[in-house]
Amino acid sequence: MPNLLAFTSLGGVQVGVDEAGRGCLAGPVVAAAVILPPDFFHPDLNDSKQLSRKKRDALRLVIEKDSLAWAIGICTPEEIDSLNILWASVAAMHKALDGISMHFDAIAVDGNKFKPYKDIPYTTEVKGDGRFLHIAAASILAKTHRDEIMESLDLQFPGYGWKDNAGYPTSAHRNAIRALGITPHHRKSFRLLPEQLSLF
Repeated sequence: MPNLLAFTSLGGVQVGVDEAGRGCLAGPVVAAAVILPPDFFHPDLNDSKQLSRKKRDALRLVIEKDSLAWAIGICTPEEIDSLNILWASVAAMHKALDGISMHFDAIAVDGNKFKPYKDIPYTTEVKGDGRFLHIAAASILAKTHRDEIMESLDLQFPGYGWKDNAGYPTSAHRNAIRALGITPHHRKSFRLLPEQLSLF
């Protein structure tokens, strides 16, 4: 595993923030915010996309137990359609930060776009989930919590394969949209099918 850094150069108590689900056709975008202890280390901790589901699920339990604070923020498909996916992702990050129960001095955000949160200094870090421990921890919580939501929705709307594809644009998911139509959880502002003219 790569040697991830504990903190960015901003210093102080830092909260790592990341999201999951930006590229999906259905379901919410989910963000997580995490404050890790200064001496936290786990040999498997890395960008959630680089880990097996088994490792992500195991790390989720460790992070939720050992972090100083963590929180989840969610923006619904309706909010995504209203704000657009980029700013809905940032709004979900702000909601996650709202849920952090302790003081923090700085915010480390995965990616290159963010909006100021209160007056707290922040840094955007491209591929930050593969470079910083607290952002990697946030990526794992965001991904595992979102997968859990999509598994629950899969039970309510069988046929779209959300338990397996998590709402991403797989061929099976798109074939299901062709056969079954859309659900209230599909993002109407997205191009759900390559040949899309109107589905609703």
